Amino acid sequence: MSEEPVTSLVREADVVTVNLRGEVDVLTVDQVRVALVEALESRPRTVVVDLSDLSFIDSTGLGALIFGFQRARDANIAFRLAHPSRGVRQILVLSGLLEVVELTE
Repeated sequence: MSEEPVTSLVREADVVTVNLRGEVDVLTVDQVRVALVEALESRPRTVVVDLSDLSFIDSTGLGALIFGFQRARDANIAFRLAHPSRGVRQILVLSGLLEVVELTE
């Protein structure tokens, strides 16, 4: 297991930002799921997943983002991805995730 945390949460008014950093893969994906659940539990108006410090995401990480998106949608909470690097953005495009999840550049 990776000891390095890959998530952090920032709460501001009705927006919770989940910051992802480093690599999200099979070793770290549970941290992402836990952070998304924690963000949604506070019932904000919007959850933003900031990808600016993320260097890589694999299929398990994409699955965690879909998990968060679906839970947010079910709770009528807006869910956005923000500031992906060029490489991460390409993975998001190829996965088709950006066809359903809003992206903020």
